[in-house]
Amino acid sequence: MRSLPALVRNHLAALRMLLVFTVITGIAYPLLVTGVAQAAFSGQANGSLVTNNGKTVGSSLIGQNFNIIKNGKDTGKPDPSWFQPRPSAGGYDPLASGASNLGPNSADLIKTVKERKAAVAAFDGVSPNSVPADAVTASGSGLDPDISKAYADEQIARVAKNRGLDVSAVDKLVAANTHSRALGFLGQEYVNVVELNLALANLT
Repeated sequence: MRSLPALVRNHLAALRMLLVFTVITGIAYPLLVTGVAQAAFSGQANGSLVTNNGKTVGSSLIGQNFNIIKNGKDTGKPDPSWFQPRPSAGGYDPLASGASNLGPNSADLIKTVKERKAAVAAFDGVSPNSVPADAVTASGSGLDPDISKAYADEQIARVAKNRGLDVSAVDKLVAANTHSRALGFLGQEYVNVVELNLALANLT
């Protein structure tokens, strides 16, 4: 029996290698990584979901709006009984992640920031000069669930008043949900609004 031409043999060898590496990198490796992730980091691997009374209410990795709901519909107006997140260029829609792409010299951005500062100050009952930067500027992803400790503290009195709670109780809740700086010196203290509002719901 005559042997196959060298060109055909080379193609068959290449095809076998393609199939082998497809199985290794396309099936075996993903299954291995998925198995390790589910075994060691199941919460993170499944989206860091936040549940309340057995019902999924969000993810600790993605911010969300806490607006007034009327007749089952979102009014688009912030609910004073909840801690509010920072603005989002995409409305906290995971499918519309991204920033406004407006630079610090943009007249539109400057106007928007001034309007937001006035609105936040009136909403929280504070001076416009005391409104933190993250209360009026969106994050790069538009999905950041975290706010500064300063912005959380600014909202304590308003939340306590609208829920009929003692200010000190809400202050302790914020303190309990405050995350320290990375490695003790990088960044600033921050509060995850989704987790804080879940704790607030359980408190009341």
